[in-house]
Amino acid sequence: MRIGVAADHGGFSMKEQLARKLAFDGHEVVDFGNEVLDSSDDYPDFAVPLARAVAGGHVERGVLLCGSGIGASIAANKVNGARAAICHDDYSARQGVQDDDMNILCLGGRTTGIEVAWDCVRSFLGVTFSGAPRHQRRLAKVKQIEGRLDANLTGGLTKGERE
Repeated sequence: MRIGVAADHGGFSMKEQLARKLAFDGHEVVDFGNEVLDSSDDYPDFAVPLARAVAGGHVERGVLLCGSGIGASIAANKVNGARAAICHDDYSARQGVQDDDMNILCLGGRTTGIEVAWDCVRSFLGVTFSGAPRHQRRLAKVKQIEGRLDANLTGGLTKGERE
């Protein structure tokens, strides 16, 4: 599988370790940075290119890290077609793909140990979206939300939704 990886300084060390493990397991790893440990870098600079690559089909899935995984997840989810979630256990990593078609696994380099992170990555990559009708219905609703374009400050809500 072609896997994109990315991290800011908070997840850099873990990204390097996970990339080696992924390559050893036979995956093609595409590194979206950072390429060096830089304590002044910013997670959106790596999260957004990775999310665009996943959403565009240039990589099949992504593994994204920052210190907690939260900021990276928030940034990645701004890209239409990216479905990123922070996971702390293999069940969530597996279920996120099976039920929600999650395509980016977010991890905290400062909050998750490497063995737990690796378990999450293996679970994330080891399953596919179930395609069950209820999950397809829910995913279609998410895609509708992504499709709304509204330049005002209501966040794309219709007048009825704002009231």
